[in-house]
Amino acid sequence: MLPIVVMTAWGSVDLAVEAMRRGARDFIQKPWDNARLLAVLRTQVELAEALRHGQRLEAENLALRDSVLEPASELPQIVAESPAMKAVLKLVERIGPADANVLITGENGTGKEVITRALHAVSTRKSKPLISLNAGALAEGVFESELFGHVRGAFTDARTDRVGRFELADGGTLFLDEIANVPPSLQPKLLRVLETGEFERVGSSKTLKANVRILSATNADLKAEMAQGRFRQDLLFRLNTVELHLPALRDRHEDIRALAEHFLRQHRERYHRSTMGFTPEAFDALRAHSWPGNVRELDHVIERAVLMSPGNLVSDFDLALQIMPDERFSARLEEMSLEDAERLLIRKALARFGGNTNRAAEALGLSRSALYRRLQKYELS
Repeated sequence: MLPIVVMTAWGSVDLAVEAMRRGARDFIQKPWDNARLLAVLRTQVELAEALRHGQRLEAENLALRDSVLEPASELPQIVAESPAMKAVLKLVERIGPADANVLITGENGTGKEVITRALHAVSTRKSKPLISLNAGALAEGVFESELFGHVRGAFTDARTDRVGRFELADGGTLFLDEIANVPPSLQPKLLRVLETGEFERVGSSKTLKANVRILSATNADLKAEMAQGRFRQDLLFRLNTVELHLPALRDRHEDIRALAEHFLRQHRERYHRSTMGFTPEAFDALRAHSWPGNVRELDHVIERAVLMSPGNLVSDFDLALQIMPDERFSARLEEMSLEDAERLLIRKALARFGGNTNRAAEALGLSRSALYRRLQKYELS
């Protein structure tokens, strides 16, 4: 708000008190002294600037607590041994330094926020803020205020001016998660700021500008949303200059063991446990699981297992995964690599015959020497 200084020829204590009560910052009585008048105006301008700066810092602190995705300039550790994820990382390296908007798609839990941090960390904006806003977590009534900010008195609870995420991310990157949930009534305003960089705070007619790179993410089919009239076509074109799709964990079996070991190290240090690894049966259970929650689910499973494991190795019992019936293994085999499927079948055959290699080899249609070679290859006892 602009500072207000009241000047009047009808000076009195009551009038001065009333003026201050109504929001005046100072009171000057006629005839005035030029030097004092200039000093008062200069002081109020400087004070207003300091207050605006303080409000901005307060807004930044509030927003940063919820929205900055870790130290943004640091490249996050990404576990990727599968061809599918290696292709994603190559694309990140290629498009990260560019200023193009990127739409990140994939199922829940596939690591869209991690890829967002990676894109920002390799960009020319890495020294500037990375601000996030979850469009799916906000009611329609507050979404515009969170995005663009508001001025005091714009609505009932607007007691002070507030800086929006676009303003906070000026010069940096804004991550819009669950972008499919942006209300249709606000999509034109979002499109405008993407096209021109211009916006207004809620309740203000003053146009502001921000230079922001947009990274957005969704697990929804935006083309289907567009066909149903729930998402603007022109907004989609602005958001997905480049579209980056993250594979589900069931499509990157090569990463499961490395991810599990990565999460085990993290949670072992966090909870000060002595857990050092996994039993072979635990690895088999991890490979056989369908992982509907993807990498996030794997992280939570390993965290729980580290807490529950009584020994130095996490067992399949500690993982507490829902074991699929045998009749469903044929469907799972189609999703496994050849080596994973062979390892699983050998282990099941050994378990079925109590470790008898002769009977297991016969059931698998292998010679005993061929089975021994595979036991050595897969490090199976």
